[in-house]
Amino acid sequence: MSGNTITQSTASQSTTLQATASRAATSSLGRAARELELKRGEFDLALHLGCIRTVPDEGGGGRRVTRAEIERVRSKDGFPEALRERIKAVGTTEGAALMGVTAARFTRFARLGLVVPVKFYLNRYRAVVWLYLGEELRQFGADEQNVPLLKGRTPEGLRDQLEAGLDLRPRNWRGRHMGFLLRQTEDPWARAAIVASLLDPVQVAEIVRDPYERAYLNRFRPERASHGAAPDTPAAHLVSRIMTAEDPDEISWLRADLGQALVEARELRPAPRPTPKAPLTPVSPSAAAPAASRPREAVLDDRAPSVEPERPRRLLGWLRRRNP
Repeated sequence: MSGNTITQSTASQSTTLQATASRAATSSLGRAARELELKRGEFDLALHLGCIRTVPDEGGGGRRVTRAEIERVRSKDGFPEALRERIKAVGTTEGAALMGVTAARFTRFARLGLVVPVKFYLNRYRAVVWLYLGEELRQFGADEQNVPLLKGRTPEGLRDQLEAGLDLRPRNWRGRHMGFLLRQTEDPWARAAIVASLLDPVQVAEIVRDPYERAYLNRFRPERASHGAAPDTPAAHLVSRIMTAEDPDEISWLRADLGQALVEARELRPAPRPTPKAPLTPVSPSAAAPAASRPREAVLDDRAPSVEPERPRRLLGWLRRRNP
């Protein structure tokens, strides 16, 4: 017994030392951002784009950046200016200037999905401000195949879609955001939870009918950014709408992806369920018999001995004793 205890203690100490050594060879996201001379928003976007690779924290504290990765990024030519330029996000006005078009034409490109937003925020008027990668916009403007769109009249088919209210910016952002999250994990349950996070809970409940599986998915559900919106406010509801699929074809595609992800997750391991309770110990009929069914003597024996209360003396008896 003592030998097993010593072995378990040694294994526990070894695991602890390995985790400590692993954390020493990595940095927290905040420290990595400082060492790479990036603001936190720039650093988060660099992670999103895959410019900086992360590893899971073996201690369960989220993602971390290895020392080797930090040195790799710092050794690039033109660091840190080249990195900042690569991840620079611009709004409509600056984006239009990079492409040499008007802001109105640029907005049409974005609504048609020709340029894809990389992030968004709400301004003080609760209006959605979409941001785009400057590097991608320059590449779009430099492509000769896009000259007709940049200089000529918008084709009739595209104009019809715009007049019908087409706006692919939220949908394209969701697709890009999901891709980023999926690159951060290989766990099939976590990947299924990422897909489920873009669907309305009613849609998820229709596909994942088992309540224990839904609860397990919620454990892996990625935390939604508030984008500065207080909970249960009009701004928060607007952010939630942007982060939830609405188009029927997008919903159909996500539902199919979620179903396939669940098949893969179940093959790896089932969702945990409560441990069944141990069966009750059977009681013998004689022990369980009520007192009314026992013999009268046994019932009387079970009772505490009773004392008959003294009867009140009557007046006639008292007089007799006083007058013999």
